[in-house]
Amino acid sequence: MAEPTYRIERDSMGEIQVPANALYSAQTQRAVENFPVSNLRFPRTFIRALALIKGAAAAVNQRLGLLEADMALAIQAAADEVAKGRYDEQFVLDIFQTGSGTSTNMNTNEVLASLAAVRLGSKVHPNDHVNMSQSSNDVIPTAIHLSAYLAVHEELLPALAHLHRSLAAKAAATDHVVTTGRTHLMDAMPVRVSQILGGWASQIQHGSERLAASLPRLAELAQGGTAVGTGINAHPAFGKAIANQLAEWTGLPLVASSNYFESLSTQDAAVELSGQLNTVATSLMKIANDLRWMNSGPIAGLGEIALPALQPGSSIMPGKVNPVIPEAVAMLCAQVMGNHLTVTIGGQSGNFQLNVMLPVIAYNLLQSIALLANGSRMLADSAIAGFTVNEAHIAGLVGRNPILVTALNPVIGYEKGAKIAKRAYAEGRSLKEVALEETELSPDELDRILDPRGLTEGGIHE
Repeated sequence: MAEPTYRIERDSMGEIQVPANALYSAQTQRAVENFPVSNLRFPRTFIRALALIKGAAAAVNQRLGLLEADMALAIQAAADEVAKGRYDEQFVLDIFQTGSGTSTNMNTNEVLASLAAVRLGSKVHPNDHVNMSQSSNDVIPTAIHLSAYLAVHEELLPALAHLHRSLAAKAAATDHVVTTGRTHLMDAMPVRVSQILGGWASQIQHGSERLAASLPRLAELAQGGTAVGTGINAHPAFGKAIANQLAEWTGLPLVASSNYFESLSTQDAAVELSGQLNTVATSLMKIANDLRWMNSGPIAGLGEIALPALQPGSSIMPGKVNPVIPEAVAMLCAQVMGNHLTVTIGGQSGNFQLNVMLPVIAYNLLQSIALLANGSRMLADSAIAGFTVNEAHIAGLVGRNPILVTALNPVIGYEKGAKIAKRAYAEGRSLKEVALEETELSPDELDRILDPRGLTEGGIHE
């Protein structure tokens, strides 16, 4: 006789069929059936944060004399396994669920209760034991803050630092190359390739600083506020104790919220962080698009650089190679910008004592962090590090640029300069040739004044 594919579980609403091999129980199964929406799941970092919170809660409840040692240790051991990703397949709920994230909190409680019960050899209750001193209303906001802090600290900031180093290295290698600056996509005064890259590097540095400046608000944890911010059913010392425990385990400067009513009813810190992620995305898209323009060609475009050839660029045009890395980065930046709008709308959905869009805030915030981290490393390793500069082509264009006449303004005036520039362009002649005819300046004086390299000095102030 075949083994049954399901078992019967019971909760306060009655009986329900649960998959026979599932570690979760009735409340999770109800949510599975209620929310067949998108097949989008909470990211791994969020599950890790939930498990850390549950393990820390068990440790604190034991120290406070609320949970027996063997029970607490069993829950901690189960939480450690979940935090390490060994049971990710048991976290089956859709992002689009109850706005408090209660379903996912109970999914976690039920999985940990099952694992702990095997270790303990007796029943562990998901609410009474695993969820002791907690509410979904403080667990999920805490998990948002903790998972986002971990992801920024462990993934995004190191990735941005890697990109910054790559830009700095390429800038040093191209400092000798003077190219044509462009404003309004039109020829302007010359700049060095290193100065272009240095501008990008400064964007990345400032983006990292903006992210770091947001972290202190993210470090404030809602845990201890329980249902509405009053801390009902939690020991008065629980909030600070669990923040200290999580800080010890993660090495992050985590603290208990100074105001649980804010931490439960709003997601302002998440919106702030999302805004900084949006700014980083804006920076990366600017860099990606500049690379696309500089790489355009190879014949009819700017052709200033050649990005690494990574794959065929067309199914019909042989030999075509596209700037696939900058294109992918631009797309992920567009996604982050859209995510920021979602997080912003979610953040304003704090009604009275609870925000009711916590799952979608968590998903979009963590996706943005992951996209920017992966995109930054990809841009550094597969575009910045490997592009070559078409120096001869660039030098030829710089020498023919009539806008160099700007350097003569202090000597001959704007009107005379405009006349020389227009004539040089119309006649297809060099600026120096025409200036020799239109002014009394000597060839040596013109060489000195119109030296492209000399015109690039300045622009950076220590």
